[in-house]
Amino acid sequence: MTAVGIEGGKGPAEALKPVRAPVPQPKAGEVLIRVRAAGVNRPDIVQRNGFYPPPPGAPETLGLEVAGEVVGAEGRWRAGDRVCALLGGGGYAQYAVCDARHALPIPAGLDFVQAAGLPETVFTVYANVFEHGGLKAGETLLVHGATSGIGVTAIQMAKAAGAKVIATARGAEKAKAALALGADLAVDAAAEDFAQAAKDAGGVDVVLDMVGGDYFPKNLDALKTGGRIVYIAAQGGGEITVPVFRIMQKRAVITGSTLRPRDADEKARLAAEIERVVWPWIAAGKVKPQVDRTFPLARAAEAHAWLESGAHVGKVVLTVD
Repeated sequence: MTAVGIEGGKGPAEALKPVRAPVPQPKAGEVLIRVRAAGVNRPDIVQRNGFYPPPPGAPETLGLEVAGEVVGAEGRWRAGDRVCALLGGGGYAQYAVCDARHALPIPAGLDFVQAAGLPETVFTVYANVFEHGGLKAGETLLVHGATSGIGVTAIQMAKAAGAKVIATARGAEKAKAALALGADLAVDAAAEDFAQAAKDAGGVDVVLDMVGGDYFPKNLDALKTGGRIVYIAAQGGGEITVPVFRIMQKRAVITGSTLRPRDADEKARLAAEIERVVWPWIAAGKVKPQVDRTFPLARAAEAHAWLESGAHVGKVVLTVD
């Protein structure tokens, strides 16, 4: 089969090259998927740069989410079933394997490209915003990086759950895009004080932060008493200074998580919850995949360069022949 390798083991986007590789063989409890589309995510870039190795037993090939057709029966799946799936790796290829419990049926009305952009983002948002962050109807979510794949998903899922959303993005056009996606308030973080804007709007209960660094004091300032700050990345810096007495005064919770290293049973639990809670939102049109641009598998280098440019609004997806 054709897959995408990293020339030299790590490097810039141009290091991504099509290679020939054996078709993976599923183990007991796994399904083989004929990949039709694969989502491109920030962790792929981090791995390409040599800083995010796959967990033990996962393929070295990049790719954490795919959509396609099941090749052979396993578990609830039969040959020909249309699925999207969360992977530990291996998505940038014509075939991929995954734990059968980590695959979900493609919602009615979605094509493979749209479905390929769901698993990594939906799993991440559900686990961090709704489980770790405990967001409830009537509360307010502050989401940074609002036009990223995670950001656009978080806006829609929070609104579907009955929450208010304050979104930040860098640039007036991206802030406008966040409003179009359903945010109640969008702040151009390059030109405005998002903490002041959030406080003027009544404060926030949950912050979903992928920036880190100097966003922390502003997050804390915007937080209501009993609020939660959830970290999923630290693109702006991995160190923060925590004012202990301020945390105590606000009864604030600071937490965060990664998705990829979670064990198979935990991911299976998440998959079942997402199918129960989020799939009906998609069926009702409350959550719609936002695909910014597609690239053929052989042009994965261009896809990475586009994602790294930060010009995208929504998901970048590879199409696979």
